[in-house]
Amino acid sequence: MATNRTFTMIKPDAVANGHAGKIIDHITQAGFKIVALKYTRLSNELAGNFYGIHRERSFFGELVDFMTSGPIYAAILEKDNAVADFRTLIGATDPQKAEPGTIRNLYAKSIDANAIHGSDSDENAEIEGNFFFSQFERF
Repeated sequence: MATNRTFTMIKPDAVANGHAGKIIDHITQAGFKIVALKYTRLSNELAGNFYGIHRERSFFGELVDFMTSGPIYAAILEKDNAVADFRTLIGATDPQKAEPGTIRNLYAKSIDANAIHGSDSDENAEIEGNFFFSQFERF
């Protein structure tokens, strides 16, 4: 059963390039309500824990380096069918393959610097949201 919440993270490349405000506007214009938002910078430990599923992969170190290279915005979003609708809104991981008008098509530079993260399942949305936001912080 689909839930009405998902997690997103505007990545360091999009923040550094001044796209965070435009991305947030894109998200809200698509009908998502932001129920929690945090501006922060990940430590090596936090980035490593968040991306722990990739720990054994060859790109893990580069991913952690990238995600700790600057501040990010973490957010919990709300909308009917949130996970699937948000995945459609952000587009393919490779911005060259992302549909026109999607966030990655508009703001990402490469498959590595792809501007935004979106949870890929309801279960991961809950896990990832809980990673950044305690129950006390939520609205």
